[in-house]
Amino acid sequence: MKEFNAYLNFPGNCRQAMEFYAKCLGAELLVMPFSQGPMEVTPETKDLVLHSRLSKGTQVIMASDCPPGMPLTVGNNISICINCESREEVDKFFASLGDKGSVLMATQDMFWGAYFSMITDQFGINWMFSFDAAPQS
Repeated sequence: MKEFNAYLNFPGNCRQAMEFYAKCLGAELLVMPFSQGPMEVTPETKDLVLHSRLSKGTQVIMASDCPPGMPLTVGNNISICINCESREEVDKFFASLGDKGSVLMATQDMFWGAYFSMITDQFGINWMFSFDAAPQS
């Protein structure tokens, strides 16, 4: 395992929250709106945040707005994201931590280049597993 970090979800104010955190922490912020993703967007959703990454040194917090049809509720507003060393490690963690849990997104190659999956474990904690073959810049 390379690292793990928190992934936050917001009910439409992700950009505002992450800009606030970046200012407070003196961190670098990258933001991708839904309009830059592969899914169809409406005028109401085009500026919502599909993915954001706040970084300072090696420390990272990631976040997004909840997509349409998936309202924010206590419990789905934070996940633990594990950046894995290999596709095999993604599969291993997905299987072991997902035992007696539920699959939120089956493991698959994603449009941003990662091998990725999401589960909720038997204790109600959300996990994301990701392997990026290409180094991040």
